[in-house]
Amino acid sequence: MTALTRAQARDLIQGLSHWTRGYAPLPGAADELIGTDGTPRPAWARLAEALGPMSPGDLARGFGSAERHIREVGISYRVHGEAADRAWPVAHLPVVIDAAEWRAIAAGVAQRARLMEALLAEIHAGGEAPDGAPPAAAIVGSPNYLRPLVGVAPPGGRHLSLYAVDIGRGPDGRWWVLNDRTQAPSGAGYALENRIVLSRVYPALMERLRVQRLAPFFAAFRDGLAALGAREEPRVGLLTPGPYSETYFEQATLARYLGLPLVEGDDLVARDGSVYVRTVSGLKRIDVLWRRVDGDYCDPLALDARSRLGVPGLVAALRAGGVAMANMPGAGAVEQPALMGFMALQCRRLLGEDPLLPNIATWWCGEPAAREEALGRLDTLAFADAFVPGPSTLGAELDAAGRAALAARIRARGVDVVGQEVVRLSTTPVWRDGRLEPRPFSLRVYAAATPNGWHVMPGGFARIAERPDARAVSMGEGTLSADVWVLADAPVARVSLVPQERIRRVSGHLPSRAADDLFWLGRYLERAEATTRLVAALAAARLEGGEGGPGDETVVRLEGLVRSLGAVPEEEEEEEDAGEDGDPVGEGADAAPVAALPACDLARTALDDAAAPGSVAASIAFARRAASHLRDRLAPQAWRLVADLSPGAPPGEEAAASPADTLDRAHALLERFAAIAGLVHENMTRSDGWRLLDMGRRIERGLAACRVTGALAGAGATSADLDALLDIVDCQITYRTRYLFGPAPAPVRDLALIDPNSPRSLAFQAERILEHVRALPRLHEDGLPEPPERLAAALARGLAIADAATIDAPTLAGFEADLADLADAIGARYFPRGAAAARPEKLSGLA
Repeated sequence: MTALTRAQARDLIQGLSHWTRGYAPLPGAADELIGTDGTPRPAWARLAEALGPMSPGDLARGFGSAERHIREVGISYRVHGEAADRAWPVAHLPVVIDAAEWRAIAAGVAQRARLMEALLAEIHAGGEAPDGAPPAAAIVGSPNYLRPLVGVAPPGGRHLSLYAVDIGRGPDGRWWVLNDRTQAPSGAGYALENRIVLSRVYPALMERLRVQRLAPFFAAFRDGLAALGAREEPRVGLLTPGPYSETYFEQATLARYLGLPLVEGDDLVARDGSVYVRTVSGLKRIDVLWRRVDGDYCDPLALDARSRLGVPGLVAALRAGGVAMANMPGAGAVEQPALMGFMALQCRRLLGEDPLLPNIATWWCGEPAAREEALGRLDTLAFADAFVPGPSTLGAELDAAGRAALAARIRARGVDVVGQEVVRLSTTPVWRDGRLEPRPFSLRVYAAATPNGWHVMPGGFARIAERPDARAVSMGEGTLSADVWVLADAPVARVSLVPQERIRRVSGHLPSRAADDLFWLGRYLERAEATTRLVAALAAARLEGGEGGPGDETVVRLEGLVRSLGAVPEEEEEEEDAGEDGDPVGEGADAAPVAALPACDLARTALDDAAAPGSVAASIAFARRAASHLRDRLAPQAWRLVADLSPGAPPGEEAAASPADTLDRAHALLERFAAIAGLVHENMTRSDGWRLLDMGRRIERGLAACRVTGALAGAGATSADLDALLDIVDCQITYRTRYLFGPAPAPVRDLALIDPNSPRSLAFQAERILEHVRALPRLHEDGLPEPPERLAAALARGLAIADAATIDAPTLAGFEADLADLADAIGARYFPRGAAAARPEKLSGLA
C-alpha cells in the first residue's frame, strides 16, 4: 500500500463525513485523527479508506457480533472491592499508529525496560549506593521494596521478564511516560482479546491494512520464560492469586493461549530448595513461575505473614536457584512515582544514553529543593502518593483550606508526596451514537525479555476516558479499552503459536486443585439435575390430582425425599411443653416458627430457594463457582452453558406457582443439563480432568439412585411410586419394552440399581468409576491397587452379584456408605493438601 499524500488523506476523511461531521479536537490537546497541522494523520486516513465501503448496517452487524463474543466468552474484569464481574468494555474503533511512529515508541519502551532491569540489579546487589544513584528513601519507602530479596541473584539472570509502561501523547505531539509497571504487569491478555473482538467487527480488514500481529510477541515471551529454566524442557506455570483476582479472566486467557498451567499458591510446595506443583500424578517440579501475585504476598514465611496466596519457602527456593520467577519479587521497587523525576539521570548513568521517552515532569518532595519547588507551584501541579500509583489531587481545584492542608502535609511528610505536571493527553476517535467523538486516552505497551533482547508488543491496549477532560492525572481507569493497530510498511506474515514439534498424545499434568474443582463441578451439576428430576416427578404427580395428603402416598414420599435432600428450608416445630403462662418453653420462644410449605409451593421452592443448600439454585451456584476456577480449562461453550444455568423464570417474568409451570421449567432445565453432559461427553478429550469430572457425576448419580430407590421401591411401594421412579431414572421406555405387565418392585429395582446396561443405574456408575480410577496415574509401582480402585472394585463386584428381589433398606444404606467412602478416598488420593502430597516413587527429584 503506497503512502497517502495529505490531500488524499483529507479527501478520504471527507468521504466519511457522515461519521466526522462536527468532529473537532479538544482545545490544547493533540488528536489521533487530526494532526497538529489540521489535516488527517496518514494512519487514520488508511483506516478511513478501508472503512469507506462499509455501510452503517455492516458496522452495526460487526458491533453486534463483537458484543455477542464478549458475552459468550465471558470477557470480564472485576473492580477492587466488588464481588461481581463486569463485562470488558471494548471500543468499536482501534487506536491506529503508523510504522515509523511505532518504531520510535518501541525503541523508547525497550530502552526503558533495559533501564529498569539495570536499576533493579543495582538495588538488589546490596552494599553502598554508587554516586548518582537515586536517594535511598525514594526506593526503600516503597512497599514493593523487599529487603529479604536483596542479595538474591535472580535464577535465570533477570529481575524483569515482562515490562509494561503507560504512555500518552502530549500537546506537542511527543509521547510521554505516565507510569511504569514492573511488579506484575497486567493487561496483555486483554490486548489479545481486544484484537479478537475487533477481528469480528472488521473481518479481513487487518490483513488489508497490514496490521502487525501479536502472536510473535507472545511466542517471544514464551521463549523468554523457557530460557529462565535450568532444564532443556522446563515446566513453566502462571502463578495466579485465584478467581477473586480483578484480572482472573485475563490470567486464564494467557495460560490457555501460551499453554501454561494456571497454578495458585496452594497448588505449590517448596521442598529441598525446589518448588513442586501438586498434581494427580504426585508432586512435579516446576522450573519457572510467571508471577501475577504481588511480590510481598509470594511467601508468608519470608515476606508478609498474612498472605494466603503465596508458597511458604518460595524465597528460600529462589536463593537456592531451584525456581526462576518472572518477574522476581521486589521488581515493583522501581515503579513508584517517587523515582520518575530521577529517570533521565539514571538513563544516562546506567545506560550512557539520553532517554528516548521522557517522563512527565515530577518533583519528589522528599528532596528539599524539589519540595520548595512543589510548594511554590501548588496551583499548577497535581499531587499524588509517592509510592503507590493512584489518583492525584489538582492543586488548582482546592480551596484555600485544602491548599493549606496540602502544604502542611508536604512540609510534614514530603517524602510521601510527589508533584507532577498536568499533562493533557491526546484524544482518539470513539464511536458514539452513529458519529465520531474525541476522547482522551493512554496507551499501555509491553516488552518481553528474550535471549535476543527486549521484544516490544506491536500494539498493546488503550484506556479511553469517558469524559472529554484530557488531564492525564485525573483520567483514572477510563471506561473503555481499545485495540491498538500498528500498521506495517510491508505485508505481514501469518504467525502461529502452535509449535512444530513431535506429536504427543498425552496431556500435561493436572494440578490437584483443578482436579478437585473438576470433580466437584461434576458432582454439583449432577446433584442439581437429580433434584430437578425429583421436582419434575413431584410436579407431574400433582398434575395427576395429588394434594399432598395421606391419600396420595407417592406425593408424600416425593415431598419427604425433597426435604431429606435439604432442597427446601427446614420446618421448625413448636415445643409441646409450655411454661406457667402457657408460652412455649425453650430458646426462641418469641420467634414465629417457619410454617410448613404449602404443597403447591414445595416443588417451586426446591428449584428456586438458593438459601436451601440442597436446592437446584444452590447446587447451580456451587457448580458455577467451581467452573469459575477452571476458566483456563473449560471451553468457552462449556463455560457459557454453566454460567447461563438458572432454574428461574425467563428475565422479566415471575416464576409461576402452578404444577404445570413448575414442570415446564424443570423440563427446560433438564434440557440444559443434557446439553452440558453432551458437550462433556462429545467434546472433552479423555484426559485425567475429564475422568475426574465424570467420576464426580457418577458418584452423585449413584447416590441419587440409592435414595430414590429406597424412597419409592421399598416395602409397600405402590404402582404410582414405581412409575415415578421409572420417570426419575429415565427408564420408562426400557421397562415397557422388556415387560408386558405394569411396574413391579424387583424389575424396577433391577433397572435403577444393578442393570449394568442402564445408564442411570448404580451398577453402571460403579463400573465407569472403576474404569476411570484404573486409567488415572499411580503413585506406586508395586502392582497393588490404590484405595480408590479397591473400593470401586468392591462396589462393582457387590452389585454384580446382588439380587434385586432381596435388596432392602440396609442394603441401600450400605451402597450409599460405600459411595461416600469412595468419594473420600478419591479426594485423599488425588486432591492432597499440605504434607499429604507425595512424589511418585518411580521419579527422581527432577520429576
